Amino acid sequence: MRFQRPQAAILSERLLEPRRHIHVVTGPRQVGKSTLVQQVVDATGLPVRSASADEPTLRGIDWIEQQWQAARFAASASGKVGALLVLDEIQKIPRWSESVKRLWDEDTRKRIPLKVVLLGSAPLLVARGLTESLAGRFETLHLTHWSFAEMREAFGLNLDQYIFFGAYPGAAPLVRQPRRWARYIVDSLIETSISRDVLLLTRVDKPALLRRLFELACRYSGQSLSYTKMLGQLHDAGNATTLAHYLDLLGGAGLVVGLQKYAGDVARIRGSSPKLQVLNTALLTATSGMTLAEAKADREFWGRLVESAVGAHIANAAAAGECELYYWRDRTLEVDFVVRAGRRLVSVEVKSGRAPQAHRGTAAFAAAFKPQRSLLVGGDGIEVEDFLSQPVAHWISG
Repeated sequence: MRFQRPQAAILSERLLEPRRHIHVVTGPRQVGKSTLVQQVVDATGLPVRSASADEPTLRGIDWIEQQWQAARFAASASGKVGALLVLDEIQKIPRWSESVKRLWDEDTRKRIPLKVVLLGSAPLLVARGLTESLAGRFETLHLTHWSFAEMREAFGLNLDQYIFFGAYPGAAPLVRQPRRWARYIVDSLIETSISRDVLLLTRVDKPALLRRLFELACRYSGQSLSYTKMLGQLHDAGNATTLAHYLDLLGGAGLVVGLQKYAGDVARIRGSSPKLQVLNTALLTATSGMTLAEAKADREFWGRLVESAVGAHIANAAAAGECELYYWRDRTLEVDFVVRAGRRLVSVEVKSGRAPQAHRGTAAFAAAFKPQRSLLVGGDGIEVEDFLSQPVAHWISG
């Protein structure tokens, strides 16, 4: 039996419901969006029309209409059962949402039993189109990078392998060939995501700066840097607004994010220096030039990698809308991660070696903000493997 991600059951239920919605599946490249949708489509047994806009040159909106019309014929031929239209990489089409809205509304008026699934690997761009034109007509399902539990079940990765090689399912068969694995990550995932999901679709005045910022964010994952220090490292006469915007674009492509400092006040949170965080540890290690054995022998590097793995686990839950993620610092006191979900507040401190249960930063944060829970991951606290094996919601509310 093929491995299925839990989101497959959610999408299957939605497609079998009698009410009509446009189903939008988003997420970074190579997290299994197309595979998941294909598994669900095969299970429904509905006639399906599938097409992808993921081409080197952008297609026009007439392409959407051609695919839609072919799916309409299939729906009409199937009677009340209807048919399914799947369009992949929809964000590659200029003004795609306007065309989808017009065609969807035509089907609604004519009661054509056509169900539609749209996939996109640039969530920010997809979300923009949804809010501009398709309000009230869609439901989203965001796929994040794979969890440790998923990579272990599907590919048999152990904890150290997951921390080092990360969570790209397409790269998992290459872990025994580290150089080939690293080239695959750099060429097929990093370069493709930056060039085709960011630079090709969004105005970027300084593409070289964006690329260097990505490299910097990988190199300093787990550390907070002021925008001034970043510009100094990047040797660029840019500004904080540009860097913040580029971090948003890189985060939208599922690469790296800049976590904001928790302050209990939205205005102060937004003005803080970001803590850089990769969303998949493969992005950090593939560009490091290290092997797994070398990484483990370097205690400082391995410590940062463990913290980045824990941070990525929480950051992906935040990307799926399950929580919000910050860090906290007050002079020499700090907390690695602060997780907020509704009214619940949880602090998370990560230690890769043995460490005492009491931490001055955790105690200071608890005194200032009264979190419902303070977690130590690693050291004498929760085992890293246990933390990564459970969904973030388990640790927030369990």
